[in-house]
Amino acid sequence: MSSANSKDKRRIGVLMGGWSAEREISLRSGNAVADALESKGHDVLRIDVTDDADRTLRMAKASFGMDTAFVALHGTFGEDGCIQGMLECLGVPYTGSGVLASALAMDKLKSKELFRLHNVPTPPYYVARASDVADLEDLHGSFGFPAIVKPRHEGSSIGITKAHNHSDLASGVRRALEFGAPDSASALVERFITGAEVQVGILGGRVLGAIEIVPKRAFYDFTAKYTPGMAEYHMPARLSPTRMRGVLNLAERAAKALGAEGACRVDLLVTEGENEYVLEVNTQPGMTPTSLLPKIAAAAGYDFPSLCEAIVDLAKLHIARPRQVVADNVVSIPTDTSVTRPLPAAAVAVRTAKAARAR
Repeated sequence: MSSANSKDKRRIGVLMGGWSAEREISLRSGNAVADALESKGHDVLRIDVTDDADRTLRMAKASFGMDTAFVALHGTFGEDGCIQGMLECLGVPYTGSGVLASALAMDKLKSKELFRLHNVPTPPYYVARASDVADLEDLHGSFGFPAIVKPRHEGSSIGITKAHNHSDLASGVRRALEFGAPDSASALVERFITGAEVQVGILGGRVLGAIEIVPKRAFYDFTAKYTPGMAEYHMPARLSPTRMRGVLNLAERAAKALGAEGACRVDLLVTEGENEYVLEVNTQPGMTPTSLLPKIAAAAGYDFPSLCEAIVDLAKLHIARPRQVVADNVVSIPTDTSVTRPLPAAAVAVRTAKAARAR
């Protein structure tokens, strides 16, 4: 694909960084995306989304003329619907899924509940909260070992541990609880299932293909994901044609169950028998040199700059603009027939972000 001509040239704000546990990964993704879009001839502003995100984005729109936001943020505030809600209020089309789909995909418990509702197979699980730590043995019951313990709301395999016994389980749950607000943190305890780890890339509703991961560690954790040489990849995944069709179809069903749009990645386990399980849908997949969506897309004919541009082409607003949103992006909420109180755009998202920052 050639460089953007003057008619197609965009002014793109690449949102990266943030303050979640995945900040460093986000910076790597964001800078790689920014370089790629610049190579395509677009005007790019690199935006490290920190404390005053609302003001930063308003300035980017007003002074830079940002007409599209490429969301390369990961974790809290970046892929949980918060930044998406803010961009909706500012009227800036953005990449990826909308507010609701982002929030659902970030919440592993809600994702699993929706998977079950839509008959998408997922490993058995239960939820453990801080109040359960003292009684974990009773809660775990006959669930069995090994088990995988995950923070409910983190990505990039951050905070994930494998428990082989009750002692491991207790320490794993305590670690997972560190990644949530003290009053609402919870951990997901999932049955460990032996099988091939397969990830499927989807772009604009089109299934691109599946890649198989063979980690050189006990499982595909943060270190294996982001350290070159710590995992082997097979593209396409080593599956029979019939099995491949089933896996791709299942991934598509999982993404649709959550309402995921734009570019997303579906993580699955494929057993030696006839079972496939969806682990999660990532609505904000990594875009680093070791990330898997770019590898999958490359096999489908997209070089990295072309992939980034294709993602930008799918950017949009997901919510119809309410009449109360006016040119200066102030939302007026009538409280009675004579009084109108202005609220800054995405005030709820800002409050949510500040609460997350304070924990």
